[in-house]
Amino acid sequence: MFKRNEPQPFSEEEAKAYLEKDEITIFIQMSEGNGEAAAWGCDLTYDYVKINASYRT
Repeated sequence: MFKRNEPQPFSEEEAKAYLEKDEITIFIQMSEGNGEAAAWGCDLTYDYVKINASYRT
């Protein structure tokens, strides 16, 4: 957690609970004009894909 390039105090327990949700929202303020973007991610590791690619359903 940063504000104006400085670390901010935060509760690790609250952050952990938030990050365990199925979906999370991350806010980033760049203060450099107007803009908007969307990004998606996943935790499919190389090994997960390799294991599950070896068979068909």
